Amino acid sequence: MRNSTRKMTYLQAINEAQREEMHRDERVMMIGEDIAVYGAQALFEEFDEKRLRNAPISEGSFTGVAIGAALTGLRPIVDLTNASFIYLASDQIINQAAKLRFMTGGQLKVPVVIRACSYYGNGTAAQHADRPWPFFMNVPGLKVVAPATATDAKGLLKSAIRDDDPVLMFEEINLWGKREEVPVDEDFLIPIGKADIKREGSDVTIVTIAGCLHASLAAAEALAKDGVEAEVVDLRTLVPFDREAVLTSVAKTGRLVIVDNSHKVGSVASEIAAVVAEEGFDSLRKPIQRVATPSVQIPYNRTLEKQLYPTKERIADAVRAIL
Repeated sequence: MRNSTRKMTYLQAINEAQREEMHRDERVMMIGEDIAVYGAQALFEEFDEKRLRNAPISEGSFTGVAIGAALTGLRPIVDLTNASFIYLASDQIINQAAKLRFMTGGQLKVPVVIRACSYYGNGTAAQHADRPWPFFMNVPGLKVVAPATATDAKGLLKSAIRDDDPVLMFEEINLWGKREEVPVDEDFLIPIGKADIKREGSDVTIVTIAGCLHASLAAAEALAKDGVEAEVVDLRTLVPFDREAVLTSVAKTGRLVIVDNSHKVGSVASEIAAVVAEEGFDSLRKPIQRVATPSVQIPYNRTLEKQLYPTKERIADAVRAIL
């Protein structure tokens, strides 16, 4: 079925990846909160309770169970449901999963995938709406991916499941329902650490992170009407991020705008800006621009919340400021 595709949503693509990998490798199993509710119902028709574990609301506990299972040779997928809940499992992720391979001189491997979905933009308030991927960029030993399309979600998740290191996969509820043609090849993989140029251009580079892709592409189309051709680079993987792709694009365009839904202070955008300033400064014609979320807690009021995140208009304005 190589080169064949089927139209599916982002969430369906994730579940296709899980189903295919569970059939391919009997060591792959799932554990998490409400995994029978959020899209994985069909898996319960194909796999038994040994492979699918509905866990109590105790993120630290079942994440620890998964890490222990990974150490014994299984390849668990942990579904934390809400990305804000990842803080409750952070000790297990940071002090155990990220460090054990190093601390044992490579004798132990921790092939665990931790899925976490950001529920921002829909009135879930401060304790449920975080976009916490920058928090984990500072932890050596973790790989972090944040796909923005159904195709990338499937390909990156399959690569993450096959990886021998712990991988965090951040999703966004705003992406779950987006549909596109997705490869149905069971060996379709997207390599971790490889960015993708979603739109070519010559005047400015827009590096986009996670769900910011769609607003970035919309901004690029709006700018094109004014004769400005923006190159949109979808980072896809945050750790390790594709430095070469970013630096190559900036060398071509001479201008850089970075778009990130996480808080501006200590963001992925901050790291990319630092790398380009250190390694690609001679290519820059104008100062780097970051379009991110202000460092404030997320309000319950949707009208107030909506104003915080990067939009097509904010991205286009940032581009125009450096033309």
